[in-house]
Amino acid sequence: MASSASAKPQMRGLLARCLRIHIVGAFVVSLGVAVFYKFAVAEPRKKAYADFYRNYDSMKDLEEMRKSGVFQSVK
Repeated sequence: MASSASAKPQMRGLLARCLRIHIVGAFVVSLGVAVFYKFAVAEPRKKAYADFYRNYDSMKDLEEMRKSGVFQSVK
């Protein structure tokens, strides 16, 4: 009597249902990681580069490197 009261396992369509759930989950996780990377890594990096190059003088930096002897082949 106990065996007739238990439900049968679902076999038909089990793979399709599991794949659908996992594909949706993978899509949501990948979208979340992409948004996190954009706002936690890419935007601060872009701002740091913009701040650095706003007042950067490459000729002044080159002259300082020449004076300190970094370039051996440049007079």
